[in-house]
Amino acid sequence: MVPSMSKSILSLCAVFLLFSLQAVQAANSFAGSNLYYAAGLQDDDRTALLKGLQSAGMKVLRVWINGQSNDQKGTHINPFNDLEPNTPCNGDTSCYDDTILERLDDFMVAANSYGIKLLLTMHSYNALASNDAYGKWYGIGDFYTDSDAQTSFDARLVHILNHVHKSLGKPWKELSDYIFAFEAENEAMIGDGESFVKANTAWQCDRAGTIKGQLGNSSGILVTTGGESWLSESVQSAWLSCDALDVISIHAYGTGDLATSALKPYVQQAQSAGKMLMLEEWGACYFDTSNNDCPTGDALSTDTRNGNIVNWAEQIDNAGLPWLYWQVLPNADPHAGFDYEIGLNDPSWSALQQAAQAAAQATAAFDFSAYLL
Repeated sequence: MVPSMSKSILSLCAVFLLFSLQAVQAANSFAGSNLYYAAGLQDDDRTALLKGLQSAGMKVLRVWINGQSNDQKGTHINPFNDLEPNTPCNGDTSCYDDTILERLDDFMVAANSYGIKLLLTMHSYNALASNDAYGKWYGIGDFYTDSDAQTSFDARLVHILNHVHKSLGKPWKELSDYIFAFEAENEAMIGDGESFVKANTAWQCDRAGTIKGQLGNSSGILVTTGGESWLSESVQSAWLSCDALDVISIHAYGTGDLATSALKPYVQQAQSAGKMLMLEEWGACYFDTSNNDCPTGDALSTDTRNGNIVNWAEQIDNAGLPWLYWQVLPNADPHAGFDYEIGLNDPSWSALQQAAQAAAQATAAFDFSAYLL
């Protein structure tokens, strides 16, 4: 029988050990950015962007696999076709235009040298709604419900995952030193409404299953969802129970969705389900309109916008979530419609740098350290 004093000492030791283990297990958060047209950057712009992201301590850049024919956001780009320029290729290797994949081969090697990995978005609802090969063939509704569409799209995912890097000589699915995560589609189903998203959650899980089936369970590369329009739509309960999904991605621009108190319940749900969360898209509107409705308006003062950036980023940090900003540009922001972007020489870049550096010191609710450089 242990004397009561000894019991007390043992209890204190147990508590101390628990806190020590928690301290060891606690991981720092991180920040990153999006640039959907990264494959079109000229070499000088690519270098400027990566140096800028590195100076802010950003660790992940999210890029899209969709074609671009015109300059974007004031950035002069080298145009490139979509992977499937005319029709769904259904696995026919002669049908795919791998230009964008080969451009990203170069980009991911350059990014790695600056301590940055890529999050690869393998398609976008934006392209579907703009009548890309899948939009023309299936439309925005049948694309998600037609079994032939799903088979065709899975072939696209498999083609991307097995693309052999032109200089590294390995398929992308084996490049965990360069690739942070894959996701099937940016904001899948958003144009069909929230009820449609809820009724068709299996689409996301099935596509994740296709990706995970190629990666395996120990690839060192994550599988993410690609986000939705806002917080509650982004975190569907069916995805928290989907074995093939590692990370549920949140897209949120409404200021209420960026509050620590709004985010924390979702963090707790994900922890209970054994999943991770990240705030994959958010931004601070340049205009004086509602933050989630930012097409045009009068410019906010620089102090006000900078305060928004720092304050909202801190709220996200306090919820334990890593985040990717929409977007950092290698050029000055032209302040076009729906303007959340920040150029490297813009007055708000220093505020975003400060916020990203603070994120790297914040305690995360999820440990992503094994997936970062």
